[in-house]
Amino acid sequence: MTGWVAPIKCDKAAAASEFVLALPIMLILIFGAMEAGNYFWNEQKLIQAVRDGARYASRIDYGTICGPSFDDTKVRNVVRTGNPSGNGTIRLPIWDETKVVITPNCDSFVDTGIYGGLGSKGAIVTVSAVGMPYRSILGGLGFINDTYSLAAKENAAVIGI
Repeated sequence: MTGWVAPIKCDKAAAASEFVLALPIMLILIFGAMEAGNYFWNEQKLIQAVRDGARYASRIDYGTICGPSFDDTKVRNVVRTGNPSGNGTIRLPIWDETKVVITPNCDSFVDTGIYGGLGSKGAIVTVSAVGMPYRSILGGLGFINDTYSLAAKENAAVIGI
């Protein structure tokens, strides 16, 4: 029986078999890290968009933002594209305009800082995007469905006096 090797002492395919055993775990780690990175990147983009919208809205004239005919189109454009005119690239792959809410609170609220000498309190504007759809990079494989969503909310004192 020349040329025959006992199976216990044979190591001809050891590297290949170890690779086959480790491959599923490596793929789960790699694609899981990619999906987590994509989720956090999308969440950060939404948080930045909402913050930019709140900053822009806080600089609108007080009489305009607290007036009866406040038009939030420019604020929505800043949240969506970063530009008041709306020209530019939409910040997220899936954008649902109905999820963005701009709420000026013109009741007496802020009475410190620049409002201290005015004799009245200032307004707060809230920009929020709750339930914004999240597009998974692994969604086509059926691992992550459309139930995941993103949310962000930001308040800013209106300083456009």
